[in-house]
Amino acid sequence: MRSYTLHLPPEARHGDIEALDRAVVVPDGFSWPAFAFSLVWFLFHRLWVAALVVLLGFAAAAFGGYALGLPRSAGFVITLLVSVLIGLEASSLRRWTLARRGRPMRDAVVARDSAEAEARLLARWIDPVHAAPPPRPPASVGPARRPEPVIGLFPSQEGAR
Repeated sequence: MRSYTLHLPPEARHGDIEALDRAVVVPDGFSWPAFAFSLVWFLFHRLWVAALVVLLGFAAAAFGGYALGLPRSAGFVITLLVSVLIGLEASSLRRWTLARRGRPMRDAVVARDSAEAEARLLARWIDPVHAAPPPRPPASVGPARRPEPVIGLFPSQEGAR
């Protein structure tokens, strides 16, 4: 099972079916396409700054390996490790970029595949029961205390010794 997050524009309200046309569902977990085609994956998802950072990172790793005189096998291992890191963090970078662009995460669901996740998110978005989040209980602040001046480490009254 995999978790999926729903990202919508800030003006979208529960029950608004037209807002789902602009919805983005982001899967959580390792991204094999981002691992295999790092730069193309970032460009496809319109993550321009991340694509530029990836391109500069790969170029710096290649130039650093050449400048240090590392063998080609070490360069391959470094590139493979950077690609694994990209595969692990690609979904998080995508969610962060969507939130930065004004599309915060609105809902999360656990599903077997993306079709099931979209169906669950659609049902939860349209359902009027989920229209307003349940009210939060007030935070307990502990027992009520009398207002008294506190001097030092022992807040007791002078006459109560």
